[in-house]
Amino acid sequence: MLKNKFNFLFSLSGLLTLLACLPVLALIWTALQGDSEIWGHLLRYVIPHTLAETAILLLGVGILTILIGTGSAWIVTAYQFRGRAFLDWALLLPLAVPTYIIAYSYIDILHPIGPVQSILRDWFNLELQQFWFPNIRSVWGGIFLLSFVLYPYVYLSTRAMFLMQSASLIEVARTLGLKPDQVFLRVAIPLARPAIAVGTSLVLMETINDIGATEFLGIKTLTLSIYSTWTNQSDLASAAQIAIFMLMIITLLVLVERLGRRKQRYMNSAQRSRLMPAQSVKGLKALVLLGLCLIPVCIGFLIPTSHLLVESYKRIQYAGFSDYLIQASINTLTLASLATVVTILIGFFIVSAARFSKHTWFSRISSLGYAIPGTVLAIGLMLALGKIDHTIADFLEFKLGIHTGLLFLGTSFTLIYAYAVRFLAISVGGIESGYNRIHGVFDDAARNLGQNSFAILWRVHLPLLRPAIISAALLIFVDCMKELPATLLLRPLNMETLATQLYAEASRGTYEDGAVAALLIVLVGLIPVILLAKLGKTTR
Repeated sequence: MLKNKFNFLFSLSGLLTLLACLPVLALIWTALQGDSEIWGHLLRYVIPHTLAETAILLLGVGILTILIGTGSAWIVTAYQFRGRAFLDWALLLPLAVPTYIIAYSYIDILHPIGPVQSILRDWFNLELQQFWFPNIRSVWGGIFLLSFVLYPYVYLSTRAMFLMQSASLIEVARTLGLKPDQVFLRVAIPLARPAIAVGTSLVLMETINDIGATEFLGIKTLTLSIYSTWTNQSDLASAAQIAIFMLMIITLLVLVERLGRRKQRYMNSAQRSRLMPAQSVKGLKALVLLGLCLIPVCIGFLIPTSHLLVESYKRIQYAGFSDYLIQASINTLTLASLATVVTILIGFFIVSAARFSKHTWFSRISSLGYAIPGTVLAIGLMLALGKIDHTIADFLEFKLGIHTGLLFLGTSFTLIYAYAVRFLAISVGGIESGYNRIHGVFDDAARNLGQNSFAILWRVHLPLLRPAIISAALLIFVDCMKELPATLLLRPLNMETLATQLYAEASRGTYEDGAVAALLIVLVGLIPVILLAKLGKTTR
């Protein structure tokens, strides 16, 4: 009986993993079955240009986030000065701002008739035609803005590695006559290289997943090409073939991230010694260090959030909360809540099956969805569910004479499915971390008392996993609220979320009308930042 229940759990885990992989399998199958003439057209006219702009964007964002994230991480770990405790968590604040919102905000701030250019023209007494200002709507503008909102990924992983570095290594380097900057470049950086690789690979995954910021800024990336190929040309096969190139890039980034994590674990275990003490600095040097760390906080969070606050206040004073905004908020909360429950349940079953079977294949495979851009995932789901829809509809019409139409596509089910696949890694990772704190003796004791596998899950594991599940659920909920690419492609007809309403306002150029939606997304996005800040205090 016990074996049968375990087999059911393991089989359920396998089925859920297969459903998580279904969009990618459908995408690959469609791309391989595609017309060779389409491949030729894409390779000749579409992919070279978009691949070049994507590569420039990834390279620029990667380099700049390494500089900002690594530099700020070293400052807050290697030096002790007034304000360091504030910077420890303040440097995480840009994580609350999605990439499309920072682009949205700065396009409005730096617009020719926006506040910055208007003030500068007044100061220098110049007309609009006489005044030159850098164009933020460019690849270089995209590199600048995305870097200042994504650098916390590098900051988090690198800071953790710097905190683990041995004091003896630093002391030996100083004894050999190395100056602080030489210690940083020749000792700290080489040791932190795996952590830098992990953080940078996550940054690049977020960059390649973006669709809102790149479209607002006029950058023709692979992601935007997939979206425009489907929405403007209704050519799903070509979109699938472009997506294959993105999957190749993503696969490379995942390999780099996994290799970096493996090396990071090894180096952490090899450095269980006296940790590096922070060097106390005062006066001008302390002020300079504080100022350097405040720059990314201001650019990535304070300036765009302050602008959104001002514009939201003006909008609410003028028109109040519109019915459209209220309905979009309800839709967002409903979809995010349902997707969170589904994703947590799937993650719980998959990780629990791995716990009992001692095999982690399903949990590893199911976690790959987080690396897949939302646009690619949406195209894959359209292909898979479209085929299922037509098969069911044809069968019912042929056998029963019932005309059902599409059962899945164009419904909330498809969107929740996409969210679950996209963010299943958060559920699996959070529950796995909770399981790592539950010793096997609890399972043995429960079995000795006659409890079966499901009783152990319900009475032993679930209560102990509650903190991990709540943390994972909060992160999934926030990510679902912020998700734009998959929502744009898969939402039901005439359904708007906060993210899609903001996208629509930006597309129309009515930036002030989308400020309230943008501000609500940022405020909700502060939840994971608060969790990370608390986690950082406990691990320090």
